[in-house]
Amino acid sequence: MTSLEKIDRASVAPPASAAVPGRHLAIELAETLKLAVPLALTQLGQIAMMTTDLAFIGRLGSETVAAAALAHTVFFVAFTFGMGLVSAVAPLAAQAFGARDPRMVRRALRVGLWAALLIALPLMALPFRGEAILIALGQAPTAAGPAQQYLFGLAWGILPALWFIAIRGFMSAVNRPEPVLWITLAAIPANALLVYLLLYGKWGLPELGLFGAGLATSMVNLGTFLAGLWFTALRPPFRKYHVLGNIWRIDWPLMAKLAIVGAPISMAFLLEYGLFGAAGLLMGLISTTALAAHQIALQIAAILFMVPFGISMAATVRVGHAVGRRNSDAVRRAGYVAILLGATFMATMTLAVILGRFLIAELFLGEAVDATATLTATLLLIGSTFFVADGIQTIAAGALRGMNDTRVPLLFATFSYWLIGFTSACVLGFWTSLGASGVWIGLSIGTVVFAILLVLRFRLLANRLASP
Repeated sequence: MTSLEKIDRASVAPPASAAVPGRHLAIELAETLKLAVPLALTQLGQIAMMTTDLAFIGRLGSETVAAAALAHTVFFVAFTFGMGLVSAVAPLAAQAFGARDPRMVRRALRVGLWAALLIALPLMALPFRGEAILIALGQAPTAAGPAQQYLFGLAWGILPALWFIAIRGFMSAVNRPEPVLWITLAAIPANALLVYLLLYGKWGLPELGLFGAGLATSMVNLGTFLAGLWFTALRPPFRKYHVLGNIWRIDWPLMAKLAIVGAPISMAFLLEYGLFGAAGLLMGLISTTALAAHQIALQIAAILFMVPFGISMAATVRVGHAVGRRNSDAVRRAGYVAILLGATFMATMTLAVILGRFLIAELFLGEAVDATATLTATLLLIGSTFFVADGIQTIAAGALRGMNDTRVPLLFATFSYWLIGFTSACVLGFWTSLGASGVWIGLSIGTVVFAILLVLRFRLLANRLASP
C-alpha cells in the first residue's frame, strides 16, 4: 500500500464516536455543516460580486440595468451548460474518496478540466452573438446593443470559471473546501475595484461602460482559477494527488462517464435557469420597468439561493462518500439532514425578505419611490412563497447527484419548470391583469412541484439502497 493510499484510507475512516447509538444524526449534521459553511460562503461571495456589478451598473439608470439583465440571460444559458457538465467532478470524486480510491479522485479532476476546455470554446459562440439572439427574441435594439457590449466582456471568463468549478468539486470531495472560500473572499474587493475602474473610467483608465464591467469579471475569473490551480498542485493536502501528472493524456472512458452523469445536470440547470431567463424575456415584453424590477428581485432570490446551493454541494459529497462506502443508512442521513438544514435556513430568510423588501428596493434604486421600486417590493413578496421550495429542490437534487441519479431529475425539471411553471407564468402574466406579478406566481408554482418530486425521488432511491 502506498503512502497516498494510507493517508486517504485514514481520512475517510469514520470517527469512533460514529458507532455510539443516538449520535448519528448529530454527527451527520456536524459533518454537513463543516462542508456546507465554506461552500455556502463561497457561493455568497460569488453572488456578492454579481450584486456589486449590478449595483454599479444600476447607477447608470434602469435602461442599463435592463440591458445587463438581458446579457445575463444569454450568458447563463451558455455558462450553465458547461457548469452542469463540470459539476459531475464532485460526485465522481466523492464516491472515489468514500471508496478509498485516490487515483480515481485525481482522474475525476483531470477529466473535468479537459471537459471544461472542450466545451468552453463552442459555448463562447452564444454570447458573441447575443445581440442578434435578443433581437430575434423580440427585444428592443436599444437594449440588445448595450447587452452585447457586456457579453463581449463576459465571454472570455467562461473557461477559467469552469476550471475553477472543477477544482472546487475536487476540493470538496476530499473534505477541504476552505481554499476555494479564501480565494473567493479575496476576489470580491478585486472585482469591485476592477468593475469600478473599467465601467466608469477612473484612475486614468478608459471608460469602457458595460464592456468594461464584463471584462473585469472575466479577469477575476482567470485570477481565481490560477489561485485554485496553485493550491491544487502545490499545497498540502492536495498536492499528494499529483493532479497535473500526465495532464495531457485524456481519459476517454472516464470522460464518457462524466458526460453520462454531467449532461443531464447541464440540461436540468438549463431548464431551471432557462425558466428564469425566459421570465426575464417575458418581463421585457411587458415593460422596461418590469424587466428592471425582475432583475433586482431575482438577484435577491439568487443571493438566498446560494446558501442552499452550497448545502446541496455538501449533500452531493456526503451522499457520494456514503455510496462509496456502500452505507445505505448514511446515504439517508446525509440527504435528509441536508434538506432539513436548507429548509430551516430558507424559512428564516424568507421572513427577513418579507419584512425588508422596501429597503432592498431602495438599496438598488436609491431613495426615490418610483414604479420600479414599488414593483420590486411586490415581486419580492410574491417570490417569498417559493424561496423555501427553491432551497429544498436544489439540496434534494444535490443528494441525488451523489448517487449519480441525474436523468430522472431532468425529466422532473422538464415537467415542473416548463410544462407547469412557464405555462402558468405566460397565462397569469399575459392573460390576466396580474402582469409581472403573474409571471412570478408561475415561477413559484413550478418550483414547488419540482421540490416535491425530487424529495420523493430521493426517498425512493434511499429506501431501495436499504432493501436487502
